[in-house]
Amino acid sequence: MFSSRLLSRFERRLKAGDVPLAVRLWNGTTLVGHMPPQLTVVVNTPQAVATLAEPTMGGLARCYVEQQIDVEGECNAREILRIGEAFSDAIGAVRTGGRRSRDGSQHTRLFDREAIQSHYDVGDDFFGLWLDANRVYSCAYFGRVDDTLEIAQEQKLDHICRKLRLAPGERFLDIGCGWGALVIRAAQQFGVNALGITLSQNQCDYARERIRELGLDGRCEVRLLDYRDVPEEGSFDKIASVGMFEHVGLKNFPLYFGKMFRLLKPGGLVMNHGITHNWPGQRELGSDIGEFVDHYVFPGGELAHVSQVLAAMSDEGLEPWDVESLRPHYGRTLWEWVDRLDKNRGAAVAAVGEKLYRVWRIYMAGSAHAFERGWLSVYQVLAGKPRADGALELPPTREHIYAG
Repeated sequence: MFSSRLLSRFERRLKAGDVPLAVRLWNGTTLVGHMPPQLTVVVNTPQAVATLAEPTMGGLARCYVEQQIDVEGECNAREILRIGEAFSDAIGAVRTGGRRSRDGSQHTRLFDREAIQSHYDVGDDFFGLWLDANRVYSCAYFGRVDDTLEIAQEQKLDHICRKLRLAPGERFLDIGCGWGALVIRAAQQFGVNALGITLSQNQCDYARERIRELGLDGRCEVRLLDYRDVPEEGSFDKIASVGMFEHVGLKNFPLYFGKMFRLLKPGGLVMNHGITHNWPGQRELGSDIGEFVDHYVFPGGELAHVSQVLAAMSDEGLEPWDVESLRPHYGRTLWEWVDRLDKNRGAAVAAVGEKLYRVWRIYMAGSAHAFERGWLSVYQVLAGKPRADGALELPPTREHIYAG
């Protein structure tokens, strides 16, 4: 709700802070701080004043998505996020933000299926505008400064396959397989018999068509299936889960990792790749950011600290063997996606509309900023199911991972 008191509070904050920002109100009035402005926030409606008077990163994102504010200027998305953080004094909220209560009951099969479909089934053409040619929607792996996104994503797929020591004839399961890039790569380049599962109908249909086009029927399969419902007769040699366990829910970690343990043959390996918080005990980046992501992007998503991941895996009998942070890689991946989305803005708006375009743009740019600032990380954790005698057939060093 607009009031002159809120507007006065906002103006005092603007002029007191070291933020290179100008604000143009809906009535044409322009407010400027004491620093030369690098960008102008256009306030389209008095409704936005309440957020601007007490700004938070999540609140500003919400106003942008709902088209209550726009941004003008030469700044790119990186600079806009940096100025937005300075204006909202985000770091205190990120470290100490309150937690919403979650009891895990929302992660029913129906809830998870609808949540996944709301995020991924917005249209394959839209994702094709900014993902790589293989449609890998997870952190890439940049071996060189000049790697393209396409090269880096193929390197990530191979990095996972080598960590798992995939070998011809093995049975390989990819939990949350997306558009099928990993199962296809594993079947083509490493000779495994691969099964991918997803809750997205669009992803399932797309992956099945690619498998048919590539002549991989019989060696590679994708099913529309919840991880909880994967049949346990006939074990898998290797399992990967990439960018999926954020949807599981912390209270379901025993169910999730326990299912992996039961699906693995003795001596088998699992690789869990997922986003984490960087502070133990924290479950979201401040309540307002968490609410924004929950409402607009990932309903029911929850993050853990890597220590919780290791503990949960160990509790279910999986022995962690190798842990690698890919935090710098994810920041770069996300900025690549944002740049591609911005270059294809017209086609993106035509595909999903202005609001969803803004949701994805601010979500990915904000996530990139969070990885760069160290608020978020992403870890690949390789673990094994020891044989009865305690053995895991793994090399004594990590050289095999980089030998390819």
